[in-house]
Amino acid sequence: MKTNINYGKILLVLFLTILIWVWADMALDEDLPVFNTRVNIAKAADSKLWASFSNESSILIKKMVLRGSGSRIAEVRRKLNEGSLVFDFFLNPDQERMSAGQQYVLNTADFLKENDQIRRLGLAVRSCEPDKLIVDVVELVKMPLVVKCVDEEQLPVKTATVEPAQVEMFVPKDWSGEKLSVKVLLTRREINQARSSAIEKTPYIELAVGQIREAPMAVKITTMPEEDRLSDYTITTARLGFALSANLQGKYKVVVTNLNEVIRTITIRATPDAKRAYDKMRYQVVLEIDDSDKDVKSAEPLRRELIYNFPPEYVRKDEIALNQQPVVARFNLIPLPVAEVQPIAEP
Repeated sequence: MKTNINYGKILLVLFLTILIWVWADMALDEDLPVFNTRVNIAKAADSKLWASFSNESSILIKKMVLRGSGSRIAEVRRKLNEGSLVFDFFLNPDQERMSAGQQYVLNTADFLKENDQIRRLGLAVRSCEPDKLIVDVVELVKMPLVVKCVDEEQLPVKTATVEPAQVEMFVPKDWSGEKLSVKVLLTRREINQARSSAIEKTPYIELAVGQIREAPMAVKITTMPEEDRLSDYTITTARLGFALSANLQGKYKVVVTNLNEVIRTITIRATPDAKRAYDKMRYQVVLEIDDSDKDVKSAEPLRRELIYNFPPEYVRKDEIALNQQPVVARFNLIPLPVAEVQPIAEP
């Protein structure tokens, strides 16, 4: 007996079966909350534009709720947990057709659902916190900027000479005064290297925290030897202070037996600013007293090198140094009567 096979019916059944499975998977859509992702401002092709989130280069998305089929959500959750998936979002002012002098308010979920990464994962964005992105777009104008060299602590490298001394860059038109400058960051190694031969580096400006733009050209930098910027100075009479713990204060009196030698002339090498700052220090020299000094039974005075109380800021910049051998103070600790309270000031 001849059997007629109806291929059309078979295909229809298969199609309906697949459709049912797809519908069933979609009917089981799940939500996945993702916390603490960021939207960053992408570099604009037009150098005359600067976009920011209230002068910040990125904004935190505290919570983003994704929706998708159970299988897709499970896969994304697994990748997030193992660290193989990181959401990285950028807002490109050119793609959003943003123009200068305006503020734009974007729906966060609508913006993120167009993201290629989200679309490739086959997910939808249900909601976001915050629900809006406020983007400021500022017009930049070309202006001459003074090149300043700083070290790794962002302190000025005063020995540096830059050629050319100015570069032109696009900056916000309301910038003025100290803002009209570009930085060159020099490491300690580069500062030393520039003493023997010029080095080339590219200056930069920081439009916002984390949003840096480099100048279109490099500059040549040389530095002079440290000693060429320091001069000899003399402190005629030093102010002496004592540093001792609360265990000794009011209980012992410090008697320096060679006081004239301790407060005599101090010779230093310093920049003019560093010397003026040292003059203003409450004490130029400090004698440290250890708690254990009270237990010394020798009839001879105790001996200890003085600490030269240079301003820390200028010490870090190598702008002040002692130009003599440190003086050694000779001193005794004299117990005070119980009823006598005589606190000794610390520096």
